[in-house]
Formats: sequence, structure tokens, C-alpha cells
Amino acid sequence: MAANHLRFSKVIDALPATVPFVAPEALERQSGKPIELRLGANESPFGISPKAMEAIRAEAAMGNFYGDPESLELRTALAAKHGISLNQMAVGSGIDEILGWITRAFLDPGDTVVTSLGGYPTFNYHVTSFGGKLHFVPYTAEWKNDLAGLSQAARETHARLVYLANPDNPTGTFYSAQAVMEFIESLPKDAVLILDEAYIEFADQSEVLPLSPVMDRVIRLRTFSKAYGMAGLRIGYAISGPEIIAVFDKFRNHFGVNRVAQAGALAALEDTEFLEMVVEQTRVGRADLAMAAERHGHFAIPSSTNFLLTHVGSDARSSQMVDELLVRGVFIRKPGILPLSECIRITIGTPTQHAKLLRALDEVW
Repeated sequence: MAANHLRFSKVIDALPATVPFVAPEALERQSGKPIELRLGANESPFGISPKAMEAIRAEAAMGNFYGDPESLELRTALAAKHGISLNQMAVGSGIDEILGWITRAFLDPGDTVVTSLGGYPTFNYHVTSFGGKLHFVPYTAEWKNDLAGLSQAARETHARLVYLANPDNPTGTFYSAQAVMEFIESLPKDAVLILDEAYIEFADQSEVLPLSPVMDRVIRLRTFSKAYGMAGLRIGYAISGPEIIAVFDKFRNHFGVNRVAQAGALAALEDTEFLEMVVEQTRVGRADLAMAAERHGHFAIPSSTNFLLTHVGSDARSSQMVDELLVRGVFIRKPGILPLSECIRITIGTPTQHAKLLRALDEVW
């Protein structure tokens, strides 16, 4: 019998068989040992708001029904919170899915996308899977996105999309509203900026670029995965001009956001007291962890997120620390590209988690 020759698209067939992240579950299966501290994926150690949990439990009884494909109740609450219109917002199953919408909406094979070298890798996967060409700009010596370099590259390459995470992942650094606005104004008029604000709740709110007025060639991304602690429920949203939001309706998975996630997100929005607790506890834990790193002679990069990137001297040393901590049941990550790969990245945990983490770090350091 003749062999079955499968045919994939030329774009997909040319891609390497890799994944952006190795999950802690996969690491447990590989090692045969449980992970005690999950501090590598920036999941919230503080869990979900009690009010959101109550709403989730109640809505689970309705799990035999599809969720509202328009997410109208949640979008109405978000629009009121941010002072924008319903037609300026779309809800998706996390920022990762929405990044896929954006690349699908704007890229033809061969189109250029500008991003930072060592920035969020999942976005890069979306770009290459739609045939886009990535143009990378290195971080500055201060471990920050090079705004001038990104802008210049966008002009020189005629980029269709420019990606900026603010606060940044993996460095945790943050640019003020004025700096971001000047960056937007410096971009070519035919380029669309993706402004990924997954960690925005942890930043200084007095320095955050206002969401209103909405800018037509900027797509701002927010999520319930980080400060709200709902990473496993997969829900986030995009804010942009009505023309861009309407385009997403042409191809998005209309039933992709489940009703449990919608109910939980709606209740989480109302529990401002819980959110404030998470942000404050994260701030305290971040300072404690930075002090511990500095006691061991390592430089902790100032962070506006729920994680800390710490320079430990070399790529080999950071890899060794990740491996040695994993043996001790502690899951952390490191960036994959120099010079960021000379660092380790640790999610801010609870005081109890930090006590266990610091004991392990003392052994490794």
C-alpha cells in the first residue's frame, strides 16, 4: 500500500516543531516528582476572589449551555469601568487568543512585525504561523523595551504590527503614560500598535495611559489571568477602535469564552477589595524577594508586575539555578535569549511560599 503523504500549508510545514513554554505539569511528568512551588508562570498565588468563586460555582450548574457569544453583561461592566463604548471592546479566551485574532486580521504572508528581542514568545508563534516576518529590537542596557529602536524599526521595515508589553514580560519594567503616548505618536501612521497590558493592575496607576479616548490604531489588551487570579479560566479583552473590533467578529470563535469564565470575571470586577489586597501583597513580596536577591549579590530589576527578574551573572548560572530549584520542588523560569537569559524570573508568592522559596534559594545561591 502506498504511503499516505499528508499535506500541510507551506507556512505551517516550514515551522519548527517547538512550543513556547514547557508547562509545570510536563516537568512533573518528566521528573516523576511533584512541584511544590509553582512560581514560574506568573499565576496568582492568592487565588480567585471569594465573590468570583461563588459566581463560578453557581454558573457551573449551567455548564450544559453555551456562554453568551457577545459576552454582553461582562462587556457592559467593562465599558462602564473604563468609560468606553461597547463597540470598542471584544472579549476572548485570554490575551493569547486575541493575539491570534490580531495577526490573522492584519498579516499577509511576508508582512513584517516589530517586537523586542526576548519578549513574549507566544506572540511570535502567532506571527510566524500566519507567515509574518519578525524583526527584533534588543532591550536597552536598562532592561527596558527600546521605544526609539522599535519606532525606527517600524519605519524602516514598513511594519504592519508593532508589539509592546507595558509592564513588560519578562523584565517587569514599565513606561509612563507620557512615554507611551510619545511612542505611539512616533510610529508610522499605517502601523498598528499592540499594547499588551496583562500586568497593568500592578503598575503605578497614576502613570498608566488612560483607556479613554480610544485610539483607532492601538489595540490594548487586558486580562483576568494575573491580578484577578483566573489564568485557568482563560478570559481577557481587547480595546480598540470600532473598525478593528468589528473585524474580529468575522472570524473569532463566538462560543470560545465559556459562561463560567464570564460569570467569574463579572464578579471579580466588583470585588475591588480583593484586587487591592492582591496588589498590595504583591508589592510587599516583590520588595522582600528583591532584598533577598541583593543579599546574595544579585541585581533585581525594578518590576511593576507580579514577578521579579534577577540577574545572576551568566546564562549557564541561570540555567543551573532553574534546574537545581526544580530538584527541590520549585518551578521558576528564565528567558531564552541573551542577555536576558543571564536572569531568572520568579513569580511573587505568598509569605508562606516565600519562606520555602528563600530556603531553597539559600541552598542554591
